[in-house]
Amino acid sequence: MKLVVEVVDAHDLMPKDGQGSASPFVEVDFQNQLSKTRTVPKNLNPVWNQKLVFHFDQPQNCTHKFIQVSVYNERRPIPGRNFLGRVRIPCSNIVRKGEEVYQRFQLESKWFFSPVKGEIGLKVYISPESETKSPPPPPLPAQPLSSPTSSPSPASLSSAVTSVSDNTISRPLAQVIAGGSEKEVSAVDAIKKSKSPVRELKKIKVPSKVETAEHINKHQVLQQPGIFFEKRAEGVPFTMHSVTPQGHPAEPEDYNLKDTNPQLGERWPSGGVYGGRGWMSGERFASTYDLVEQMFYLYVRVVKAKNLAPSSITGSCDPYVEVKLGNYKGRTKHFEKKMNPEWNQVFAFSKDRIQSSVVEVLVKDKEMVGRDDYLGRVVFDLNEIPTRVPPDSPLAPQWCRLEDRRGEGKVRGEIMLAVWMGTQADEAFPDAWHSDAASVYGEGVSSVRSKVYVSPKLWYLRVNVIEAQDVVPSDRSRLPEVFVKAQVGNQVLRTKICPVRTTNPLWNEDLVFVVAEPFEEQLVIAVEDRVHPSKEEVLGKISLLLTDFDKRLDHRPVHSRWFNLEKYGFGILEADRRKELKFSSRVHLRVCLEGGYHVLDESTMYISDQRPTARQLWKQPVGILEVGILGAQGLLPMKMKDGRGSTDAYCVAKYGQKWVRTRTILDTFSPTWNEQYTWEVYDPCTVITLGVFDNCHLGGAGGRGGGGGDKTSGSGVARDSRIGKVRIRLSTLEAHRIYTHSYPLLVLNPHGVKKMGELQLAVRFTTLSIANMIYIYGHPLLPKMHYLHPFTVNQVENLRYQAMNIVAVRLGRAEPPLRKEVVEYMLDVDCHVWSMRRSKANFFRIMSLASGMISVGGWFGDVCNWKNPVTSVLVHILFLILIWCPELILPTLFLYMFLIGIWNYRVRPRLPPHMDTKVSWAEAVSPDELDEEFDTFPTSKPHDTVRMRYDRLRSVAARIQTVVGDIATQGERFQSLLSWRDPRATSLFIVFCLCAAVVLYATPFRAVALIAGLYYLRHPRFRSKLPSVPSNFFKRLPARTDSLL
Repeated sequence: MKLVVEVVDAHDLMPKDGQGSASPFVEVDFQNQLSKTRTVPKNLNPVWNQKLVFHFDQPQNCTHKFIQVSVYNERRPIPGRNFLGRVRIPCSNIVRKGEEVYQRFQLESKWFFSPVKGEIGLKVYISPESETKSPPPPPLPAQPLSSPTSSPSPASLSSAVTSVSDNTISRPLAQVIAGGSEKEVSAVDAIKKSKSPVRELKKIKVPSKVETAEHINKHQVLQQPGIFFEKRAEGVPFTMHSVTPQGHPAEPEDYNLKDTNPQLGERWPSGGVYGGRGWMSGERFASTYDLVEQMFYLYVRVVKAKNLAPSSITGSCDPYVEVKLGNYKGRTKHFEKKMNPEWNQVFAFSKDRIQSSVVEVLVKDKEMVGRDDYLGRVVFDLNEIPTRVPPDSPLAPQWCRLEDRRGEGKVRGEIMLAVWMGTQADEAFPDAWHSDAASVYGEGVSSVRSKVYVSPKLWYLRVNVIEAQDVVPSDRSRLPEVFVKAQVGNQVLRTKICPVRTTNPLWNEDLVFVVAEPFEEQLVIAVEDRVHPSKEEVLGKISLLLTDFDKRLDHRPVHSRWFNLEKYGFGILEADRRKELKFSSRVHLRVCLEGGYHVLDESTMYISDQRPTARQLWKQPVGILEVGILGAQGLLPMKMKDGRGSTDAYCVAKYGQKWVRTRTILDTFSPTWNEQYTWEVYDPCTVITLGVFDNCHLGGAGGRGGGGGDKTSGSGVARDSRIGKVRIRLSTLEAHRIYTHSYPLLVLNPHGVKKMGELQLAVRFTTLSIANMIYIYGHPLLPKMHYLHPFTVNQVENLRYQAMNIVAVRLGRAEPPLRKEVVEYMLDVDCHVWSMRRSKANFFRIMSLASGMISVGGWFGDVCNWKNPVTSVLVHILFLILIWCPELILPTLFLYMFLIGIWNYRVRPRLPPHMDTKVSWAEAVSPDELDEEFDTFPTSKPHDTVRMRYDRLRSVAARIQTVVGDIATQGERFQSLLSWRDPRATSLFIVFCLCAAVVLYATPFRAVALIAGLYYLRHPRFRSKLPSVPSNFFKRLPARTDSLL
């Protein structure tokens, strides 16, 4: 194996020659192997493009080793060198050849006061030792942005130079430069005579203005997406350290987390993307989108038109605009009989798919029959389009005169346009028409756009039903059995029946509902009489507006009120009797909106927000969470389209009240989103959830194609299919560190666990105040009202289910809607459903915790049995020291835990947690257990299957019953020591207690502890194999098992 360090360039180095410049060279040290580059004279931004090769024998043993790259200034004429900075690269970050990417590293100093600045650009990878010849490079793609007579671009030249430098120069170099003329290309013979394996291309004769490889601009060496002309093939993953090399046999399914190395951040080359009209000088690094890869788009904003030519037949026109770029066409809506239309629509064309050197804006008149009439056009040369860099203000649109079809003259009419080159950071990006979604039509157009949603503000509505007065039943001969039923929307709760039959019943019960702002439902209170076990009669009813109730922030009670009930049961023909009725029953209520609680709409195990409802009780945020959703790899086909598998994927992220939804990337198994979002963090002990779904609502309500899975519900309505989900707990992330990983998307279905692909993310958690963070860790997890007036477990689950339904309904009313199946999957609606698999997983989680205590007990047993005499002697010495100085017990204990923590720091988790199939017990689960887990509630299985599962559940419950019974037996034996259930045993025990009290009073505590400890640690020669006397005595004590039937 060979380790290749390709030194590309450096930027903004420290001047060291006394003349404001430096002559830098790079020296690389790897396991005492030194190699250095050539010296670039008088340049603070040198470009080397030189490869240094080292022997790399044992990759598996280099995890904790480093590659040291040092930059020096060569002093002249006096020989010597000045230190300019260094970089230490861990060997664990090295990838194989073909997976390397250009990276920039900040130069570091050797000591604290060393003045160092600048960056160095490197490529580091491993190359097989047997590889002596690289395959011929593919032909360079066509460059539509330059004319046929123009000279080769510097970008094509740079790719040719790279290809040549990778080979042994064993064939004519003219064959390497694809698309160029067959002119003589020569290289210096010093390349072959060089002792180092570095091959340096000195001179290339090509028919262009560029003479040497050293004249290539640095932004063309970076090979940023959107700048370089060698397009990356669809489906090629980002640099991934765990990818299996080609030629090796396929390995089993990999469910592990993978480290990636994407090119993050915004980099704006000088002169813009296409050169000539850029507004920037040098490179500009923006922080708005620094966690995603930069993607370039051509934006065309069509604002309005005026003075369009009317039709010769109708005297008016039905105008619309068609934006054409190569084979891509985008259309605005058309207006009927309007000479001065306004569209204000933006079209976005991906730079990677540009197929032409000009963009045409055509204005047409829509005809009912035949071809649409041509009104005029405007043509823009892509080389003349400016580049806009946010946060600059939007580009001002300009009026453009329309040209005829051949561009030979002007025609009547003008159109207001703005054309610019930008990235996904542009504010026009989310609502723009995208060329990669041109096949979507109808209602599906809005469903492919990225959107941000906010959950509705949820409140707990507490209804305290105190009493009622003058309740008159329909049958005056009997006293009523009265209860109160309260309803808010679909939520219905009722009190218990008053235990005393009376016309003035008393309950004093609390009924709690979940409501959302804006309050659309009403609180309906009904007093009912149970006439018969199967019949209930309404005695009175009242509807109350939720806005009339007080909002409280703490536990102080609000004022109660009496409400008159309306007589229930009047028919339509008896409307006059309502006005004549002077008497009515009334009910006493205390109703309030609870602002001191946090309304749980997600499981407490994966909670993402813990703030109370009332904004007045919120604390200051303690951090910022930034997530870059880069893309996905290896997705499986989710539906059929034109006889083949297809996936239209989008990603949803939920943290706190903010939901985000990325664009839908059509018909690809490796979608690239590159969208970045930010959340405020109020508690680090929270979880962000990200899910990937297949969009089944493209091109109308029916979706595109059918398929299996959960595409459609029982009613035939299309449902977005779930692809997978990722959870990240913020407390497991280091502050200010960027985590770039590829997370496996795992889904459990009735056939077992299945990997649906990988989701590539970049996550950064930034803390704002260490003091607030320390305070949060000592603060209660939930608001204080959850502890002052807690809900029962059943109440919490019921209220969570209602809150989840309200959130799903409200988000489903947005445009585009965030559908119910998506919200339910993100909020884990079925996390508390019975599952044999989850029961096993929880049991083995407990066993893994107990294994540590069991190991400690086994070690102590070995000490007592003198399995290792040296350890037993050391334990005896430690015991004697603690007995002699008991004040050292607690300090020793805490010091021991401190040392354990410091020792475990070496093997601390370096990767964030992810879905673990072993912990979830998903790999060893039986098919029948999975079928039971996915069964409906109530069950829909045949009786034989239900009977078999019931018997299995009984067998498991029998084992649990035995264990619980044994625990109860031991506790009852302990109680019987002093209960005189066994007179003789109790007599013996109290006499022993009296003797022990006297002995312990007369004997110093140190002596008692010393004797007891030495007795317990005695040598096996002095032990008996029979149980001890206290154990025999305890096991003879009676329990209440004799009283069980």
